[in-house]
Amino acid sequence: MVLYELFDYEVLRVVWWVLLGVLLIGFAATDGFDMGVAALLPFVAKTDIERRVAINSIAPVWEGNQVWFILGGGAIFAAWPPLYAVSFSGFYLAMFLVLAAMILRPVAFKYRSKRPDAGWRSRWDWALFIGGFVPALIFGVALGNVLQGVPFRLTDELRPLYGDPNFSLLGLRFLDNLIQLLNPYALLCGLLSVAMLAMHGGAWLGLKAGGVVAERGRAYGSIAAAAVIVLFAVCGALLPVMVDAYAFADPASVKVDGPSNPLYSAVTKGGDASWFANYSKYPWMLAAPALGFLGALVAFIGLRAGWEAPTFIASKLSVFGVISTVGVSMFPFILPSSIDPKSSLTVWDASSSHQTLFIMLVSTVIFLPIVLLYTAWVYKVLWGKVDEKEIEANGESLY
Repeated sequence: MVLYELFDYEVLRVVWWVLLGVLLIGFAATDGFDMGVAALLPFVAKTDIERRVAINSIAPVWEGNQVWFILGGGAIFAAWPPLYAVSFSGFYLAMFLVLAAMILRPVAFKYRSKRPDAGWRSRWDWALFIGGFVPALIFGVALGNVLQGVPFRLTDELRPLYGDPNFSLLGLRFLDNLIQLLNPYALLCGLLSVAMLAMHGGAWLGLKAGGVVAERGRAYGSIAAAAVIVLFAVCGALLPVMVDAYAFADPASVKVDGPSNPLYSAVTKGGDASWFANYSKYPWMLAAPALGFLGALVAFIGLRAGWEAPTFIASKLSVFGVISTVGVSMFPFILPSSIDPKSSLTVWDASSSHQTLFIMLVSTVIFLPIVLLYTAWVYKVLWGKVDEKEIEANGESLY
């Protein structure tokens, strides 16, 4: 027996489905508060020195937090090649907008304080706002579209073809694809994402910043936390009304350790299918939405009461709950196809080989703890509140 056969193929596929979720949630829980602070910047900071307090609250950690984004993309590429091929090509223009907005952020950090001119700094402050708001919105829109299914199909050679041939608004395929993503339910999910990260950013400012910036961060963060509770409930209530779910036509015929060929599975859309079906089969999965609501509620109370660390932890738990709700609701589907359900990608037919998943798991077990320990050490070394006095005392060395 070869070494990788120590783990069943089915087990490895589930493990990498979990790890993919961990990486995406890790990105949202770390770089998410960076984006939240940037999105709140015009509201929590009115003067130049207040804006510098907000900016320098995330300045020591934002670059390291982006590593989770890179790890997530790399994991998709290596563990789920069909998912990478379909999503990165199908969401190409949306991904371009995200990357363009995220590229603005480091440029704004580096150039903002190079000149004392108020107009110069104001323009870079708005660039930071765009770098926080736009990715938060588009990531939520993307998840909303994943729940609805994405317009792609696979040829007999498993070559993905993206786009609904029956949808044409502007006559330009790449723009029509983007417009099709901006549907009402997806935009509602986008608003939930913005509110969630704004809540997270407000909790971070309450923990890391001082003075009036922290007070405003808590105030706007509490509004965002309330919005998370409402929007999360609305998204759940409208899901069976506005979105057709997917299911296997014959679940008994699905081979959980079979070859990675989505076309071997028979998938149906709509009818008796429901994204809530997993909760009746696996009641423990209800912990995900419960955590999303409870975390946001505790964060709301904590932000209003002035709690610091408990509020930030509750905000992280809410982020974990909201995102994991999408994953457990859809399991085992990863990316359904709205125009050709049989092309839908699932945990059982869209992964890399048995050996590849095993080698990646060994590498992850070795290196992920190192990354986590180093990250914890960095946060410890760079800990401490940022306030106006520190900015005034270290004005030349801070952003």
